Amino acid sequence: MDNYISINKDSWNAKVEPHLKSDFYFVDEFLQGRSSLNSIELDLLGDIRGKKILHLQCHFGQDSISLSRMGAEVTAVDFSDKAIAAAKDMAKQCGTNTRFVLSDVYDLPNVLDEKFDLVYTSYGTIGWLPDLDRWAKVISHFLKPGGRLVFVEFHPIIWMFDDDFTFIKYSYFNEGPIVETNEGTYADRNADIVKQHITWNHPTSEVLTCLVSNGLNLKVYNEYDWSPYGCFPHNEEFEKGKFRIPQLGNKVPYVFSLVAVKNNG
Repeated sequence: MDNYISINKDSWNAKVEPHLKSDFYFVDEFLQGRSSLNSIELDLLGDIRGKKILHLQCHFGQDSISLSRMGAEVTAVDFSDKAIAAAKDMAKQCGTNTRFVLSDVYDLPNVLDEKFDLVYTSYGTIGWLPDLDRWAKVISHFLKPGGRLVFVEFHPIIWMFDDDFTFIKYSYFNEGPIVETNEGTYADRNADIVKQHITWNHPTSEVLTCLVSNGLNLKVYNEYDWSPYGCFPHNEEFEKGKFRIPQLGNKVPYVFSLVAVKNNG
């Protein structure tokens, strides 16, 4: 699947316009000052005033701009040229100095020559990457000694099910690329998009092993029996801002989060 980047870039470029118009991304409210960050990641981030943050796979940059509004110096990265263009425009409208860089995650060390206090990435990111060891190497490369990774992601158990969450369709483990063609998008299921994409499932053991083997020490690991996003079919909002799939209830983890710190040596 050497062409996965071009296939997925085409898919993500097609999503930008309908996402900007969707209620899911609440752009009008965001431009007026609403944050896109959730309690899960805010609790892990803490006080980031004056910190240099690298945000990987930023889409059109709402989290990046939200981090800037909290006082951080933010550099954000995505491989979608349309997303980066929208992000730059949004940052200008918001009056932040958030910097946006067009790059694939794996190629970023050839594009950017800096070190950061914190690397941030969240919600629906690693499934687009075939090799988590390379991902962890990039994170380690950009972190200063003692720097933190703050990572929040959908739990791999959720990716095992069919679209209607009625049966287990995929392996929990990384058994190679998953090639699919979907209509619409998670933010607008009626969007006029029919695109192929390629993803990979990554068990939590793969995530943790790759980080530890690349010099990051795990400090926090949490699992949550809810999602802050109603992005799956048949969601149920059981509390404000907390979603579950009715037939799964609170019996499975929907999201996990972690903090890992780079070795000083």
